[in-house]
Order: sequence, then structure tokens, then C-alpha cells
Amino acid sequence: MADPRPARLSALAEGLSAAHVDGLLVTSLPNIRYLTGFSGSSALLFVTQRDALLVTDFRYQTQVVDEVGSIARVTIEPQSLWTGLWQQLAHLPGISVVGFESGHVLHRDFQRLLEGGGRWTWRPTLDLVETLRERKDAGEVAMIRDAALVATTALARTIPQVAVGQTELEVAGLLEHALRDSGSEAFPFETIVASGPRSALPHARASGRRIESGDFLLLDFGAQVGGYCSDITRTFVVGRASAEQRGIYETVRHAQELASRQVRAGMTGRDADALARGYIEQRGHGELFGHSLGHGLGLEVHEAPRLSRMADGTLPVGAVVTIEPGIYRPGWGGVRIEDDVHLGADGPMVLTEFTRELVELA
Repeated sequence: MADPRPARLSALAEGLSAAHVDGLLVTSLPNIRYLTGFSGSSALLFVTQRDALLVTDFRYQTQVVDEVGSIARVTIEPQSLWTGLWQQLAHLPGISVVGFESGHVLHRDFQRLLEGGGRWTWRPTLDLVETLRERKDAGEVAMIRDAALVATTALARTIPQVAVGQTELEVAGLLEHALRDSGSEAFPFETIVASGPRSALPHARASGRRIESGDFLLLDFGAQVGGYCSDITRTFVVGRASAEQRGIYETVRHAQELASRQVRAGMTGRDADALARGYIEQRGHGELFGHSLGHGLGLEVHEAPRLSRMADGTLPVGAVVTIEPGIYRPGWGGVRIEDDVHLGADGPMVLTEFTRELVELA
């Protein structure tokens, strides 16, 4: 497969022209990885129409050569990355107006821009690289698919081990152990394990609560492969499900499958959100679905595009998004079902293959 980085840098160069800047200082580490392949925790990247300069420190002098190769000129700075950046920029001709990532620069670093880069005019930019990242190429989709397979394999290994009397923290430990055993490089976010009434908390942290028979058990977790993330949620019942539990579950399941089948590139995020929300509202539970339908997925577990009631942006061809409707009844419990879906030119493709039928755990 051809190296995608030259095309990404070329597309960014077009964005620089549209933003009327001579160069862009990239400080977001996911954006740096997207453009250069560098996965270290300390770097600054400066991109112009013709050049890319990456500054990192001694810890990464071997890694950066292996990962970046010739895609960017690399400087190893023994003291301050900012000192190294100013020294390198002094030798670049034709630099007058420089963009910076306004969504990622801390105030402390903005002061550095003014103090160390006073010879240039600094202009805030927004989402120049993030917009490029919305459209996943075939290699990116393959890594997200692999991350999805790791996640569902870990879930299949974990579910038979769940038992009444275990704490949520114990279940989280089992799941995270299975994720590592299945090949996950990291945990893209804190694993959510919520049982019984706590399953009504959409972003509950695993706690010391012991699982009881009759509980909903909601698991929301992800895997990471090649830097790319998956994000999946399944809700189970421990023991026998009541008729009420089945009714709520089936409402969420139908809404989730409806949206997963009908979401399309070219839709607005608002229209995609309405696919599931409209059904849940028709069933009389609209007020219990308070979060958005989903979000983009890639090098970060939450990235553009957004699928929500407030999202007017168009979903691009190639995006990978989550579809995750839920119903949450305080004091009783909640259900969420989430899959990762690729929005291809021919329609949506679900990447997370694990049953969506209600599973009762013995």
C-alpha cells in the first residue's frame, strides 16, 4: 500500500493557502502522528507549502527515524523543543504569517509564540488537520476494523467469566486483561462497567458495587491497533430479564440497527441523529436519550464528525462513526448499544461484529 503521508501533507498545503498562512505549527500529537507517523509523546511539527520540520527530544532519536523516515526533516533538541523550533524556523525563507492550532495551544504556549516567535505574525486556525482526518483511507479503516476485532474478541472471552457477586471493578479488570491478551496496544478510554441502577449513568466509572441477579450490565470499552481506536458498547442482563427490561432493550436495539443501516455519507450529523432519536421518541422514551447519537473515530476515540441534534456539518465519504443510542432511567437502569460504522461510497458498513440480541448471563 502506498504511503499516505505525502498526500496528507499536500492536502494540508492546500488548506494553508485557503487560510492565508505561510506555515502551520502543529502541536496536537494525534495530528502530528497523522501527518508524519511519529507516535512519541513530545514533538512540534512545522509545515509549509514545501517543507515539514519535526522537533523532538533525545528519548525518541531512534524511534523518530524509524517512524518518520524522509517525510519530514527531524531535529533532536536536547533542551527545549521551542528553542529548537525557533532555531530551525530562522533558516526558513518566505515565512511571514504563521498559523497555530487554536484548539490545542495552551495559554502558556501562546505566550511562547509571542515571545520566541515575535518576528512572525501568528494567526489562529481551526481544524485544518482534523478536517482531513475525517475521511479515512483504506489503511485506516483496516486498522479500525482490526481494533474492533480485538475488542469483540476480548468481550467474547470476558462474558463467560462474569458472575453474580463480582464487583464492577473486577469485571473491568477481566475485560482489560482480555483486551491486552487479544492484542490491544492501549485502552483508548477508561473502561465503563455499570450494573443495576448505575447503568443509567451514561459515563459511569467502574465501582465497587457488586453485581446482583436481575441487573443490567453495561460495558463500554475500546481497543487500539496501529494507533487507531475502536469503541463498542453492549448491555446484558445478569440472570433472567424482566418484560420491562426486554421492552427497553428492544427499543434501543431497533433504533440502533435502524440508524446503522440508514446512515449515509452526505447526511448532516443532525439528520443521522434523528434516525435513532425519532424512533425512541415515537416509543415514548425521547426524554431518556439525552446524549448525541455518535462521533467520529480514528486516532482519537472522539473526533469529527459529530452526529447530534446540533450538528449541521455533512458526514463525509470515508468517515468512521459510532452509532450509540441509549435509554437511561434514573434509579432503575439503562441500555446502550454501540457499533463502529464506516460510511463508504456504497453505504454503511458495520465494523464491530458482536450480537445485538439481548444476552442473559447465567
